[in-house]
Amino acid sequence: MSRIRSLNILLVAEESAGVQTLRAVAGTVHRIVAVMTSEPDPAARHATVAGVASSFGHLRWAASEVTEPGTAARMRAADVDLLINVHSLFVIHPEVLNAARIGSFNLHPGPLPGYAGLNTPSWAIYRGEVQHGVTLHWMAAGIDTGPIAYAEQFPIDANDTGLSVSATCVRRGVPLVTRLIQTAAADPDAIPAVGQDLSRRRYFGAEPPHAGAIDWEVPAQDFVDLIRACDYYPLTSPWGYPAANLGRVAARIVSASRTHRPCEAAPGTLGQAVEGGVEVACTDEWIVVRRCQVGDRYVNARELLETRSD
Repeated sequence: MSRIRSLNILLVAEESAGVQTLRAVAGTVHRIVAVMTSEPDPAARHATVAGVASSFGHLRWAASEVTEPGTAARMRAADVDLLINVHSLFVIHPEVLNAARIGSFNLHPGPLPGYAGLNTPSWAIYRGEVQHGVTLHWMAAGIDTGPIAYAEQFPIDANDTGLSVSATCVRRGVPLVTRLIQTAAADPDAIPAVGQDLSRRRYFGAEPPHAGAIDWEVPAQDFVDLIRACDYYPLTSPWGYPAANLGRVAARIVSASRTHRPCEAAPGTLGQAVEGGVEVACTDEWIVVRRCQVGDRYVNARELLETRSD
């Protein structure tokens, strides 16, 4: 294949990862043919892909058009070299995937093949993983099944949340996209294509564990891992926050941590107030619940001590 000095790129993008990818690509010599993204929520208080694309003067195509075979002809007319998909959840039509001259690629916020599917940063925390990753892969039939071009891994620690792991995926993932573009411009045949061992594939769905509810009769580590997995504060959590009773109050738990202090109190018992929250009994130890959502309000759990049952 002949060398390509300047690429024509179709960017299909959503969310913060899409914004950062758009900004990174816009800073190169390559041409963005169009940006395919959803219409922004009028209440959005942060930069959106649509807003950034408009500010840069890029043509926008409707996000849903990736599902339409006719978009393939539009891509070929625009001489699209690369289709790059970043956090868009539309299933792209096979004819659209095949219309990009060099190929179509997806930035996935998880290590493949072990963490395919949706909300994988949250699933990794919930399952107690100490390492996660981000993968840029060729798109093929099936979800997250194509050969891997580039990947990065990073540690997860006890203070990480769904938001922090997702942010790390973006921070580590955007350079993979720029690396792809650099390689494609210099020598498209040099783009790696490492086949996945699909016998190791695990697919995770969108719905949260336990249907979004949890009781106190679980080990402290399991409880805290679920809370951390759901914690995207102050952004909207894709799983919402787990519902649990605190004393007489039905609340959603936004943040919590372990104390490593054994307890013999009945699970769910409210304990003493501590800095930043209140202790609550699990089956094996006290945990500290720090932030809760009660109705539409976010409150410090200490405010709920007055509801304690004697």
